[in-house]
Amino acid sequence: MTLEEKYKKLKEIIKDLDSVAIAFSGGVDSTFLSKVAYDVLGEKALAVTARSSTYPEREFKEAKELAEKIGIKQVVIVSEETDIDGFAQNPPNRCYYCKHELFTKVEEVAKDHGIKYVLDGSNLDDIGDFRPGMKAAAELEVVSPLKDAEFTKDDIRAVSKELGLPTWNKPAFACLSSRFPYGEEINVGKLSMVEQAEDYLRDLGLKQLRVRHHGEIARIEVAPEEREKFFSLDKMDEIANKLKEIGFTYVTLDLAGYRTGSMNEVLSKEEMEV
Repeated sequence: MTLEEKYKKLKEIIKDLDSVAIAFSGGVDSTFLSKVAYDVLGEKALAVTARSSTYPEREFKEAKELAEKIGIKQVVIVSEETDIDGFAQNPPNRCYYCKHELFTKVEEVAKDHGIKYVLDGSNLDDIGDFRPGMKAAAELEVVSPLKDAEFTKDDIRAVSKELGLPTWNKPAFACLSSRFPYGEEINVGKLSMVEQAEDYLRDLGLKQLRVRHHGEIARIEVAPEEREKFFSLDKMDEIANKLKEIGFTYVTLDLAGYRTGSMNEVLSKEEMEV
């Protein structure tokens, strides 16, 4: 299908659903989906945003601004993943527990507002990745219109640009719990350290980045083309000192740079099928 055909199909899918509540994080996918849903359904489209310690305040503020820009009504809920049995222990299928909790709460909001369907922003590219959260979505019958309309991430960015959405070139983002090696316990204090470190690095002008939390060690991943920004002794000292103030003992730069799902590199095929 051409991009124009995919876009037409997406609008038809959403129109047939009649009323929708979208799990809205303010990321590239959910922002695009919310924009199209609002254009098609108007007041029968609702954006639901969950606040938690795994969701940075910076992202939350952006999500509120984006909802206002689109015009869609936004409902904010609280979903504290660290309180969920099985989540804080950080097993390989950690995202299953998180998404099950999230979609259950979005479903409750949908029912309260007389809305028929819960939507998420999964797209065609997500199918080939390790995404335990998709199992939770399937169990709770969450609809994924972007995937059903065969939108890839590049497609979403392209149409987002045409629609004037500021997220069209927004760097990929995943919740802060993805910064921890599987098996390392996640708690609010550790999440706060990661959030502070990433906010600091973004304020320095870095765009695509992750601060992976390995106990006392902070492993910084940045986009390959941004690695050269660290090649200054003064800059390295400044960054190291700041992250030590935040609570890390050792500060490292991953020489391979940022890559999606780097924490999955240690998983066996069997673990990824859980």
